[in-house]
Amino acid sequence: MAAAYLRDLRIPLRRFGDVLREMYPYPDLSLRVAALFAEGGTALESGKRKVSNWLSSACKPGSREDVFRIAFALDLSEEQADRLLGLCTDYGINYRCGRELVYAWCLRSGRGYRDARKLYRSLPPEPPQGVNADIELTHRLHWLFLQAETEEDLRRYYQENLPYFGSYHIRSYFYFQQYIGCLIRPDSSNGEQEKPYSLEQVTEVYLSMHMPSGADRRGYSAIQKLIKRNWPNATALKNIVSQKQEVPRKLLLLLYIITENVKNGEYAETDEDYLSLEDRLDSHWWSVNAMLSDCGMPGLDPRNAFDWLVLYALTATGDESMSERMEKVLDDLFEDVR
Repeated sequence: MAAAYLRDLRIPLRRFGDVLREMYPYPDLSLRVAALFAEGGTALESGKRKVSNWLSSACKPGSREDVFRIAFALDLSEEQADRLLGLCTDYGINYRCGRELVYAWCLRSGRGYRDARKLYRSLPPEPPQGVNADIELTHRLHWLFLQAETEEDLRRYYQENLPYFGSYHIRSYFYFQQYIGCLIRPDSSNGEQEKPYSLEQVTEVYLSMHMPSGADRRGYSAIQKLIKRNWPNATALKNIVSQKQEVPRKLLLLLYIITENVKNGEYAETDEDYLSLEDRLDSHWWSVNAMLSDCGMPGLDPRNAFDWLVLYALTATGDESMSERMEKVLDDLFEDVR
């Protein structure tokens, strides 16, 4: 029934064009965005076609710079830009990235895109920053820059904190390491430690979940494409471990489902029989959203096809695990393309 619910598109999917119109419900939306892209060297007609595709939800911006340009073109707020970034690229505004920090400040201050770019270029370049930085750093920098009322404040805070900048998302990598560590070093049924799994084994044993392999999606339905898009594989895991790739939101949610958010054998109240299904789902809802918010990612959205599947998996009870519950749906949903 769950697979049929997805397959028949009974979910009113949240589309980029609809969100954009909610934020800017005026008839000149397309023209304003296209005009700003034309300022950047894009032909006006080409800009109009690009915007038309976005508004029809045929596609959505894949570039974070494009999302910021849309936000400036429509005079959106910092919070609205953050939401659009999360919808398009998994992550909201990164306040450890100098460019995004300056853009966010300019949106908050009512400045335009050209002014924002000019201000950023006038500041010292950012140094590369690895994941060994303090995992609370992004939140502290965000709080600090919220206090920057003038451009002089911004410049001073920027230069004082320049050594801490970096585009890499630290917090999501922290969660990834915790979860993947549990899968690499599984406990056997007799309590003894098994030989560590390779990332290939982790992918095969835990992350495959009956998902068809291969990148070819010809013949897939729209919902199948949405669910399969960016499904993690061993190569992606290796790139994340070596810090060559960010942790995708989909992977983080999958790891939560597979581990059931139990790390290092710690106690979890959600395992107790006295909890009702509603209580258990409510507890997981808050836990997942707290994790996503901590990572700068948008929260669970029942109008997102994959998020709906995650919510369905969270309701597993009895002898059925969350990952088994998800696998059954995927097995049925992709039966016709195997």
